[in-house]
Amino acid sequence: MKILFYGTRDYDQIFFDRLKPEYPDIEFTFLESNLYKETASLAAGYDGICAFVNADLGAEVIEELRHQGIRLILMRCAGYNNVDLNKTAECGIKVLRVPGYSPEAVAEHAMALVLTANRHTHKAYIKCRENNFSLNGLMGVNLYGKTAGIVGTGKIGLAMARICQGFGMKIVAYDLYPNESSGLEYVSLDRLLAISDLISLHCPLTSETHHMINKKSISRMKDGVILVNTSRGGLICTEDLITGIRDHKFWAVGLDVYEEESDFVYEDMSEYILKTSTVQRLLSFPNVALTSHQGFFTEEALTNIAETTLQNAEAFRTGIELKNEIYL
Repeated sequence: MKILFYGTRDYDQIFFDRLKPEYPDIEFTFLESNLYKETASLAAGYDGICAFVNADLGAEVIEELRHQGIRLILMRCAGYNNVDLNKTAECGIKVLRVPGYSPEAVAEHAMALVLTANRHTHKAYIKCRENNFSLNGLMGVNLYGKTAGIVGTGKIGLAMARICQGFGMKIVAYDLYPNESSGLEYVSLDRLLAISDLISLHCPLTSETHHMINKKSISRMKDGVILVNTSRGGLICTEDLITGIRDHKFWAVGLDVYEEESDFVYEDMSEYILKTSTVQRLLSFPNVALTSHQGFFTEEALTNIAETTLQNAEAFRTGIELKNEIYL
């Protein structure tokens, strides 16, 4: 079976190449180019393609993949909001994902963003490099004794809850499907917004969760709340978030994902003028810390992603149960 990998970097290829000897019947080809309408035709002659969170897997691209004979789409990530599942079903293309690679990797990065934005360590580092050792503008707040609200209690949300407990925080949680065995105190979303000092988002992006953080939900939050998002940018209405920051609603904001990232995520754009100014506006605030969708980026997570992706491919090749298939 031949698989074409779109949007790969050297660090992706390293982890898949390590596993090549275990999968002699699967041939890999790696492309740095991402998957768009213009590059979908490159899949001609392959049985399947492998894509990441920033690929275009809308109806038009999927139709072109079907035309090229593609029968399998491997998502080397957990999220699949960029995949038109109605179209893949219509075209008879199977879609498999990596439902859990390293929950701790993302949760630890979420807490790193909390600490960075709260204690201004990103700014402190720059000041010290310039021999400026003053403490002006670096005031933070204790997390100990505060309430952490975990929105979404899948594996990553539960890992974040454990980390927050380690900091001595009280935990409340919200999920459409509560995990009763978790031991967490579940409350309504409105209640979580009202009582949490830290709100951490760990839910998938769906039509129901799109812009769940908006002007109305922000107004229900405590003044001085800390907000962190390591899930999907579309969970937050960025314009309403910016208004809230300007109104001093937030003590700190940590974002690993944001709405306009798809066009340039994982790209070096330092020599370009960006088409929109959202990221620059967010970076202009002293209490905001941004990273480039790197929550998954650990040795352990990349190893697990490669292992599960190739297990998915092998299951499809051999006709066994597709445990990680995505259904409508």
